[in-house]
Amino acid sequence: MRWVLPDYIQDVLPDEAARLEDLRRRLLDAFRVRGYQLVMPPLVEYLDALTTGAGRDLRLRTYQLVDQASGRTMGVRADMTPQVTRIDSHLLNREGVSRLCYCGSVLHTKPSSFTATREPLQLGAELYGHAGIEADVEILRLLDGVMHLAGVPATRIDIGHVGLFHALAERAGLRGAAREEAFVLLQGKDVPGLSELLATADSSARDAILALSGLYGGVETLAAAEDRLPQIPEVVAALADLRRLAGDLAGLPLGFDLADLRGYHYHSGLVFAAYGGNAPAALALGGRYDRVAEAFGRARPAIGFSLDLRELAQCSPGATRAGAILAPAAKDVALLAEAARLRDEGEIVVDALPGHDGTWEDAGCDRRLVEREGRWTVVAFHEGE
Repeated sequence: MRWVLPDYIQDVLPDEAARLEDLRRRLLDAFRVRGYQLVMPPLVEYLDALTTGAGRDLRLRTYQLVDQASGRTMGVRADMTPQVTRIDSHLLNREGVSRLCYCGSVLHTKPSSFTATREPLQLGAELYGHAGIEADVEILRLLDGVMHLAGVPATRIDIGHVGLFHALAERAGLRGAAREEAFVLLQGKDVPGLSELLATADSSARDAILALSGLYGGVETLAAAEDRLPQIPEVVAALADLRRLAGDLAGLPLGFDLADLRGYHYHSGLVFAAYGGNAPAALALGGRYDRVAEAFGRARPAIGFSLDLRELAQCSPGATRAGAILAPAAKDVALLAEAARLRDEGEIVVDALPGHDGTWEDAGCDRRLVEREGRWTVVAFHEGE
């Protein structure tokens, strides 16, 4: 059938579209009042620019096509963050702090899970130009606030630090394919496989990497990490940052998982995932990604988060939406004025068209305008019939 959509691609019907738009507006307004400026990157770019600094994972998720004008390979964006980073680095070119936000469709070659769409509606916020932990605190507070505003408060925000793995992998002499394999095994908490891979590594480095797989839980995880990991500068600095973060964000539902290396090819330090509602997977992902900005030729600290607005809306209770008011086909000046007044107040007023009696409730009308004693009045749809 010609009208069947591809797998994991869906239409958005009126009720869901209304919920998405309402949520989009409220969240972008929440960004705006905190100084985050809206940007709208293009849907397609040349592939090299679209995936610069983001690693091979993003390239594999990106649809590719040939530009008929130039003959160069283009990509349909699979993630807007590199585009926003390009805008900050080369178009805005600010010296100080830059706060940017965005919302738009992205396209993936494969869904991230059996229940995911290949066309997420990605919404996010990014903070550029400040390397200190104050930026990390701001972004995590913003994420927590956004989820509360959506009616899906975070039940858990898991925090990790890819710098720990990089430092320990370097100490163990893991490079290239071996480091990639260690990453996969650690992410899956495959301790036997990891032990086999590290059989010939320095014993202290091997034990430290294996210890990462069991370092998860509350803030007590950081004390355990300080006891079990080597006191090398990179590890000490990363754990100190995580401890300060835990203190500055007291009251948020923080957890720590030092083996959670999602975004390993993309992020350069702090990483986090927020869970809430009845969603089985994380609703929002984020972290620090200074290397992406470096890849654009302008070293600049960067941290942010993004989420799929569709997934968030599915967990959100949503607002109860009023139905429409049906205005009669017969028009006079007073009727037109009353319809205009109602619309100015935010009401939906639908003009009746002749020949469609009996169908207006299907179109969402639950009230109608009737003339009573020389005035147009809103009544329940079937009142007075």
